[in-house]
Amino acid sequence: MRRVFTTAVASLALLGAVQAQANYTQTKYPIVLVHGVTGFNTIGGLVNYFHTIPWNLERDGARVHVASVAAFNDSEQRGAELARQIVPWAAAGGGKVNLIGHSQGSPTSRVAASLRPDLVASVTSVNGVNKGSKVADVVRGVIPAGGLIEGGANAIANALGSLINLLSGSSNPQSGIDALATLTTPGTNALNGRHPWGINNSSYCAKSSEVHNVRGHNIRYYSWTGNTAYTNVLDAADPFLAFTGLVFGSEKNDGLVGVCSTYLGQVIDDSYNMNHVDAINHLFGIRGWTEPVSLYRQHANRLKNKGI
Repeated sequence: MRRVFTTAVASLALLGAVQAQANYTQTKYPIVLVHGVTGFNTIGGLVNYFHTIPWNLERDGARVHVASVAAFNDSEQRGAELARQIVPWAAAGGGKVNLIGHSQGSPTSRVAASLRPDLVASVTSVNGVNKGSKVADVVRGVIPAGGLIEGGANAIANALGSLINLLSGSSNPQSGIDALATLTTPGTNALNGRHPWGINNSSYCAKSSEVHNVRGHNIRYYSWTGNTAYTNVLDAADPFLAFTGLVFGSEKNDGLVGVCSTYLGQVIDDSYNMNHVDAINHLFGIRGWTEPVSLYRQHANRLKNKGI
């Protein structure tokens, strides 16, 4: 009898653990993943910007949408596009969404939250450009404003954006020069002046708090980032990121963004062994020591436990 009772208790405990895992990422509101510059939601259903991250969130209960905003444009414009996109997703998902933005997806999400705070429960930045990128500063510095070089660079970026539109079935307006300008330190500082929530502008490396009241609505803000440009010798993106990361000097960075620039709201961690591309589990999962998918899953569970 004792053995039967013990077996029954163990079975119930195992069942409970399985059920808990099955609901591990089941947030109250849907999760919306927001891509960065040059990004897209999916190309032909074969190549996804966030690779396997959406599926790994959905398999344990999350409802996930992947936004499609301009591959190249100002964060204000992209944020307005995102604000319109989330309306039906919020309506079908309990009234709000949780935004998780990578790179320029972070300021894009912050703008959307500022425009529609009634529809946003949280904003999370992943390797986000929240206080500008020194790489963008350098590129802007070597492209004279109004010259032929600027016009040519803009035409190339717009052509690439149009190709991304075609391959992803989108029709988003593109502007390469506006994308560059908004990612510079002055461009991001201007954006932060219009949409300050989640940002502490008292100093470059100042951190902020988790909950902010945005036009009468409480929104939770979070961020995490990697701090290493070169993480895997098999990753074709790493040499490029190691090169661009040279502009940061001794400042910790992910190849495109300095660590302090990524700070938004509650900083979950700023020392993961991953670069800017690793953060979205590309190139096709080749990465450093940090396993990025687990970070998204843990964060979904964090949002679940916050009741959002």
